[in-house]
Amino acid sequence: MRVQQPPISAPAIYRQLKQLISGVVTTDGDGVKLTRLIGSSALDMLDPFLLLDCFESDDAKDYVGGFPTHPHRGFETVTYFLDGKMRHKDSAGHEGVVVPGGVQWMTAGRGILHSEMPEQTDGLLKGFQLWVNLPRSAKMMEPKYQEFPPELVGVESLGEQSEVRVIAGQTELGTHGPVMNAYTYPIYMDISLSPRGEFSQTIPDTHNGFIYVVEGEVSIGGAEGANNNLDKISASQLGVLGQGNRVLVENGGQDSRFLLVAGKPLNEPVARGGPFVMNSHGEVLQAFKDFSQGRF
Repeated sequence: MRVQQPPISAPAIYRQLKQLISGVVTTDGDGVKLTRLIGSSALDMLDPFLLLDCFESDDAKDYVGGFPTHPHRGFETVTYFLDGKMRHKDSAGHEGVVVPGGVQWMTAGRGILHSEMPEQTDGLLKGFQLWVNLPRSAKMMEPKYQEFPPELVGVESLGEQSEVRVIAGQTELGTHGPVMNAYTYPIYMDISLSPRGEFSQTIPDTHNGFIYVVEGEVSIGGAEGANNNLDKISASQLGVLGQGNRVLVENGGQDSRFLLVAGKPLNEPVARGGPFVMNSHGEVLQAFKDFSQGRF
């Protein structure tokens, strides 16, 4: 049974660009070079999104160390690749490889140990990991997975070599993604536009959302009197969207590609401690204790 998203309000209120984020270059895991777009001083979180990392390099020494075994509790990790492959293996006995166009949506719940290691020693590795918070009621649930190869991801043609790949949520023409989530009702779409193309999508007015531009440049439109000094998002930038129930994205004379991500905020206290995200400092300390005593 497919989870339905909350209804959209009318009339249309176009979301405008609220903030531009260029991200912070850093390393994580065993020296993996990446750009942190959410989870930095510029954008600590965008409820329910806790972190967004983009890794992109064709130099093996930037990624070959991967992410050796580490714990998580209290949230979900979403891994999506454009180029390259990553093998996932965990303490619940699950193992698989995320390939270009495929997605793994892992619910860590009460606790899990896992590793993410590149399945290559050369070539381009390019992808994203998004952390999505869980509500208090689900933080201690049993871990679970939603893992889908590229052929199970919904694809809708927009004409003239433009398309949208739907990981979660549903387009206005009814193409829906395979990921189900009744906590934050997420939208996660990968859109490619040919020159002078446009893409319009309804987003529940309850949701927070952002756009990350993979290549080219896009403009956020749809409202009279928009601030033209803050309506364009260039490659490798993240644009936080303001309030509304619809977004209109346009490009100029070049190809463009971008991610559209949105989710319903949980509006709960957030306490972080490295790989653990709970509602209180005491719960984070308990997570460290459980991990050290082998209860994951």
